[in-house]
Amino acid sequence: MIDPGAGRRDRLNRDRVLRAAVALADADGIESLTMRKLGEKLGIEAMSLYNHVANKGDLLDGMIDAVFGEIELAAEGVDWKTAMRERAISVRAALSRHPWAIGRMESRSTPGPATLRHHDAVIGTLRGAGFSIALAAHAVAALDSYIYGFALQQKNLPFGTAKDTAKVAQAIMAGFASGEYPHLTEMAVEHVLQPGYDFGDEFAYGLDLVLDGLDRASRTT
Repeated sequence: MIDPGAGRRDRLNRDRVLRAAVALADADGIESLTMRKLGEKLGIEAMSLYNHVANKGDLLDGMIDAVFGEIELAAEGVDWKTAMRERAISVRAALSRHPWAIGRMESRSTPGPATLRHHDAVIGTLRGAGFSIALAAHAVAALDSYIYGFALQQKNLPFGTAKDTAKVAQAIMAGFASGEYPHLTEMAVEHVLQPGYDFGDEFAYGLDLVLDGLDRASRTT
């Protein structure tokens, strides 16, 4: 007798397991991801997953590596500032697709090949532009702190759309007397509540400040 599920099980591999795990985490959050739920999504018993991942930690390692694999790196010959800007934008886009990965991208002690290739390429770009080892390390730390920090801050904001932003800002201002916090009020009225405001637009401005600072540092070392 032919088992109708045999072909599906035969096609199961580590990549498919990881993609399914990422999809579950995207939909419901990493905290809700269990081997049982992952097995159900793939149509197999949870124990069968251990043919492809050693344990939950190995699963998370692979998921993080899959996210790193989505990040685009600049093509050969692009100047370092352009390369770092494009990389930063791609990292932020990946984190927007996979918000569960924020705070976990650099947390793994057993990074996968995509993670290692990514970091090696970033350092190589900076070294190729004449950055010393020390300055390259400073640059990676500054850029990643900014990128991950911005992503975390944006994720935790109590608003998303312009309508939400206006509602939250107005509710906060309604809680204090006129003139009590003049600088906050000015920021809200003259900037945040203006048509077209999007907190996400602040990312590019801050990124250019970091890149300009690194550019000045690279010229004096």
